[in-house]
Amino acid sequence: MQSYLVGGAVRDRLLGLPGSDRDWVVVGARPKDMTDLGYLPVGRDFPVFLHPETREEYALARTERKSGPGYRGFVVHADPGVTLEEDLARRDLSINAIALPAALVDKPELDTADLIDPYGGVQDLQRKQLRHVTDAFREDPVRILRVARFAARFSDFSVAPQTLELMREMVRDGEVDALVPERVWQELARGLSEDKPSRMFELLRECGALRVLLPEVDRLWGVPQPEAHHPEIDTGVHLMMVLDMAAKLKAPLPVRFACLVHDLGKGTTPHDILPRHHGHEQRSAKLLRQVCDRWRVPVEIRELADVVAREHGNIHRSAELNAAAVMRLLERCDAIRKPQRFEQVLLACECDARGRLGLEERAYPQRERLRAALQAALSVPTEPIAQAALQRGAKGPEIGAAIGQARTAAVAKALDSPEAPSLS
Repeated sequence: MQSYLVGGAVRDRLLGLPGSDRDWVVVGARPKDMTDLGYLPVGRDFPVFLHPETREEYALARTERKSGPGYRGFVVHADPGVTLEEDLARRDLSINAIALPAALVDKPELDTADLIDPYGGVQDLQRKQLRHVTDAFREDPVRILRVARFAARFSDFSVAPQTLELMREMVRDGEVDALVPERVWQELARGLSEDKPSRMFELLRECGALRVLLPEVDRLWGVPQPEAHHPEIDTGVHLMMVLDMAAKLKAPLPVRFACLVHDLGKGTTPHDILPRHHGHEQRSAKLLRQVCDRWRVPVEIRELADVVAREHGNIHRSAELNAAAVMRLLERCDAIRKPQRFEQVLLACECDARGRLGLEERAYPQRERLRAALQAALSVPTEPIAQAALQRGAKGPEIGAAIGQARTAAVAKALDSPEAPSLS
């Protein structure tokens, strides 16, 4: 019975990156051997155990054979006869198929002689190349998304030509069509959270998978926008710039997803009105709901995306709005009830405004101005207004109107104040 550190922890150590979660493979053991040593079984689809002290995951060496989509569609074979090389062969990329014996994990400096690397992962790290391990890659189409995610994480790595061609073959063979929604969303979310998320979507587009998974996004390339507002012109190019701006500004996942889907309606603009995109906001909101239903996007993420899609144009133009119009904008965004979410809405809009060729360093004063307007509206004490209205015999709508008038007055005062954020 031998234990080996595998996967991301080995890869990242060799790259000099902060440590990933540590995963272990155990060769030559049965489930009973693990439980006898105090390990806690937790694997539902294959034998995985938690270390009794560190709580790290230890999986028995296994092979897999496809019987349907996703892990639930795999026949797993795990017994003491499965070798480490056989276990590593089922992994996605060579850089994730390097093992380190447990006895050497605490060694300060590693050399290649310490590693078990039957598929050339160390060399691929040196070459900065993402390459599949074996033809078993085609057994799980989620690996297409994983390669795209790693391309977003290691943005200076290239994809091996043979791996890209295999990904294209899998798309042509319809392997991507039956992916499990939960696994797709998991990989999309991880890719969006990387340092250069545009790489994920560019690679998915290059292999043809984007057209299957997110046709609403795929159709944005080649759609023109007015050069005066979008020097990059191409809507797909703009979208990639917005995603990378979101990464630059350290935006959380909900904001990044909102950025991904904020302009979907531009892909359905009638050709006779291009490069203008009248009404694209409402079309975007409708299309993003289809995306969210398809991939079961969490409710709080889809709700933020909906607000950004519908209102980003109005937020960009908010300098033109008077206090009453600003108050209506805040109400449509549900900013009074959800001020923290509105802060994320404003961040997504800033990513949109700065995700444009040559405008990456441009200030976005709309964010500070609307933030100040919201704070003014929130500062209005509503209880005295409601009590006074009730004493006059006012009903619910009249009370709401009185509070709205007070908030609008507070917003007007804040925006007219010499201390108000300047839009110049």
